[in-house]
Amino acid sequence: MIQLLSKEVSDKIAAGEVVDRPLSIVKELVENALDAGADSLVVEIRNGGKSYIRVSDNGIGIGPDEVEIAFLRHATSKIRQAEDLNHIRTLGFRGEALSSIAAVTRIELLTKRREDKTGTRLILSGGEIIDQKPVGCPDGTTIVVEDLFYNTPARLKFLKSDAAETGVITDFMSKMALAYDQCQIRFICNGNTLFTTMGKGNRLQNILTVYDRTIQDHLLPVESEGQDYTLRGYVSKPSFTKTSRKYQIHFVNGRVITSRLLDQAVEEAYREKMFDGRFPVVFLFLDAEPGKLDVNIHPNKKEIRFEEEDRVRELVAQAIRRGLDRPESVPVIEKKNKREKTFVFPDPVSVSTPIPEDPIELKASAPIREVQVDIKNILSTMRREEVQKETWTAKETMELPVMAPAMEELTVLGSIFSSYILASGEQHFYLIDQHAAHERITYEKLLMNYKNGNQAVQHLLVPFIQSLTYGERQHLEDWIRFFSRLGYEAEEFGPNDFRITGVPAFLSLEEARDFLRYLTENIQEGADLNNPSMQEKIVARACKSSVKAGDSLKTEEMEHLIKELFHCENPYSCPHGRPTLIRLSKGEIERMFKRI
Repeated sequence: MIQLLSKEVSDKIAAGEVVDRPLSIVKELVENALDAGADSLVVEIRNGGKSYIRVSDNGIGIGPDEVEIAFLRHATSKIRQAEDLNHIRTLGFRGEALSSIAAVTRIELLTKRREDKTGTRLILSGGEIIDQKPVGCPDGTTIVVEDLFYNTPARLKFLKSDAAETGVITDFMSKMALAYDQCQIRFICNGNTLFTTMGKGNRLQNILTVYDRTIQDHLLPVESEGQDYTLRGYVSKPSFTKTSRKYQIHFVNGRVITSRLLDQAVEEAYREKMFDGRFPVVFLFLDAEPGKLDVNIHPNKKEIRFEEEDRVRELVAQAIRRGLDRPESVPVIEKKNKREKTFVFPDPVSVSTPIPEDPIELKASAPIREVQVDIKNILSTMRREEVQKETWTAKETMELPVMAPAMEELTVLGSIFSSYILASGEQHFYLIDQHAAHERITYEKLLMNYKNGNQAVQHLLVPFIQSLTYGERQHLEDWIRFFSRLGYEAEEFGPNDFRITGVPAFLSLEEARDFLRYLTENIQEGADLNNPSMQEKIVARACKSSVKAGDSLKTEEMEHLIKELFHCENPYSCPHGRPTLIRLSKGEIERMFKRI
C-alpha cells in the first residue's frame, strides 16, 4: 500500500540530503549569518563539531513571531516565487537548512532584532520545540548546535576523526574569511582562537592572516571588469608553485565553488610558463549577474553552471595573463650557491672523463633508421638471468639488502642530457635514468625506515621551519608521528608551524626539505597513515623530490647512484612503474649497426 511517511521520518530523510557531517551545519549557519547582513561573526566548534557548534552574528535577527516558522521545511525570506531563482544574490535560498539541522541535533536559538526590546530563546530537540520564551540578548542571532546525530546513531560511524572533521571546517572558514573581507570573522576550536580577521576590506591581509605570510612577495593582483562580470583576485608568479591544486580557490558571488571551467582558465593562462606537474597559487573572486548562473544544481551549492562558459573562461584567462605580464612577475636571479645533488659516501675519488679535442664528424650515405628498443623484453630477460639472491635478514641498520644481480661491474662513461647515465660492462651497455633510479633508492630506504622503526638521523645545527594552513594544522600530531617514523625529528613550533631538527641521514638537506614540502601539500584529507598501502602510496608520490632529470652529477656520484640502485630489492623500476635502466648486449648493438 502507498502511504504518506510521518513527519519524523520525512524530516530525517530530508536532513540526510543537507547534513552529512559537521561541516554541513557550519556552512549553512555561516551562510545564513552573512545573508542577514552581519559584519561580525564568531564560529566555535568542539570535537570537530560533533558535540558542539556555535555561530553568533550581529545581523538583522528574527522576529518573535517568526522563530518557529524559520525551522519549518522550505521556509525562507530569500525568494517568493519560481522566477526569483534566476536572480539569487544570497548564499542560501532553499529554506531547508534549519529544519534539516534541527531534525538530527539539539538546538538552542537566541535572536533579537534591533527594533525589538527583548529577544527570543527557542530550544528544539530532534525537530520538536521544547521551550520558547522572551529573553534579554544582544542584537543578531546565536545558534548553538549539540549532539549531532544523537537520534540517528547509525550515521555517527560514517563521521571521520575529530581532527579530520576539524580540518575541513577550518578550511571552509579560512575560505569564507577571504570572500567576506568586510566582515570580522573569529574562529574558535576547542577553546583556542585559531584566527581573527579585521573586517576592514583588506582581502590580501586576510589571505596572509589565514594562509601563509611568506607568500606575500609571490602574489600578483588580477582584475577585470566587463558587462555582467567583475573579477578580482591574486595569483602567484610562475616561479612560485605548488605540487597540487589545493591552493587554487575560486569564489563566485561570494560562494566557494569547485569549477573545472575556472581550473581550465588558470591552466590556459599559465601555459608554457611553468613545469608540468606544478600548480600556481590562485585566489579568484568572480562576481556575475545572477541570471548568468545556475546555482540550483545541488543542495550543497558548490557546483554551478555558467550560461556563457567560453566568455567566462576567456575573461579569467586574459585577466591572469595581464597580471603575469607585469614586470614583477619576471623571476629575479638571486646570488646563491648553485644547487648540487650530493650523495654521502666515504673517500670520494675525483674521476674525470676526457673529452676529445676534435669531435669526430659522422656522415651517412643513407638515412639512419630509427631503432626500436623493446624495453619489456629486455626487462623480462634481465629478470630471467637474475642469479640466486643472497639471503638477507633485516637488521636495525640503514643499509639495504645486498643482492647479487646478473650484472657485471659497471664503468661509468658519462651522461647525456644531464638525465641518463651511460655505463658499460664486459658484455653489456646500460642506459640508466638517474631520476627513476634515485626515486627507487629513496623509496625503499624511507619505507625501510618506517617498517624498522630504527632510523639513522642527521641532526641539524640550524633547524628549518615548515608552515601549514589552519586546515592542515589540525592533522599535525598525526603527521609528526608519521614523519618521525620516516627519519625526521619534528616538533610543534608556534600556532601554524612545525620545526625540523633532524632529517633522514641518507638525504641531503635540500632533498629532505623538498620531500617534506611535497608530503604536506599532498597528504589528502582523512588519509589513514597507519595503512601500509597508503604509506607506500604517499612515500612513492613524495619521491618526486629525488634527483631530477637535468641535474648535473659528478662521475663519482653517478657511480654511487648505480651501486645504491643495485642494492635495492627491485632495481628495475621506479615506485611509479617506469624502468630505471635499459640494457643492451654487444650482439644487440651489433645487429643495430648491421654487423650481424
